[in-house]
Amino acid sequence: MQKKGRVLIVDDEKINCSVLISLLEDYSTIIALNGEQAIQRALSDQPPDLILLDVIMPGLDGYEVCRLLKKNEGTKQIPIIFITVKATEAEEAKGLNLGAVDYISKPFSPPIVLARVSNHIELKHQRDLLEHLNITDALTGIANRRRFDVSLEHEWKRVIRMKGCISLIMIDIDFFKQFNDIYGHAAGDDCLQKVAQALDKVCARDIDLLARYGGEEFVAVLPGTDIEGAMTVANTMKDCIIALAIPHEGTSIGDCISISLGVASNSNKDIEAPQILLKQADEALYKAKRNGRNQFSD
Repeated sequence: MQKKGRVLIVDDEKINCSVLISLLEDYSTIIALNGEQAIQRALSDQPPDLILLDVIMPGLDGYEVCRLLKKNEGTKQIPIIFITVKATEAEEAKGLNLGAVDYISKPFSPPIVLARVSNHIELKHQRDLLEHLNITDALTGIANRRRFDVSLEHEWKRVIRMKGCISLIMIDIDFFKQFNDIYGHAAGDDCLQKVAQALDKVCARDIDLLARYGGEEFVAVLPGTDIEGAMTVANTMKDCIIALAIPHEGTSIGDCISISLGVASNSNKDIEAPQILLKQADEALYKAKRNGRNQFSD
């Protein structure tokens, strides 16, 4: 049976952990016996959907763990329910002000535990779905312009902090208006989907991002990639679109869909802001178009 969600139980009393594990048999459960373990598990590659967090623990108490998790970009969206003996109004307010979503009192009432865990995991799943839809292009299924903007800003700050390199590739489908005019918008949508999926496969690393920039334009963010590496990626992208062999009678550079690409990198130029990097990639794209299309330029 598929589990309903992943719950991190944080309590220094093993008996309390055992009780909660037995109650939450429909969920995947992981245990932390102190605050340090809780933070480590929350930051793992498989973060929990919900954290049940004991207030009173040796070392880092629950309030401090909550504060640290809510301050961290990678864990701040994970809902936290405090576990405690009957809390005072002031204690409940303190926890809620720190970012917790609810309280569960000891000794545990099974129906209350199940109801609150179920409700908050369902809310988390709904928020995750909405966030995914908010950053995904509805037609192609890849990242949208909003996600690109956020990703570029984030990766730029990280690269500058680490004194690394980052490259962008701007991509445009050649003579796409003519394709729509000849084959219709349904065929155009199908073409966009196929091109997007082919380009996305080239951006194979987890840190790479391909986004639909608008219309028939795409953009790839390649952190840790210098200009030579980005040119190699651009060449692979160009070839993989030709390999799709999507017929196009309206192009003057062959008989199938092709792309033009512009490459920019901070590895070969002194670039002060991500917007400048984007502008240079866009200028390189138009250079590739002026030079005859179905090619890349920097």
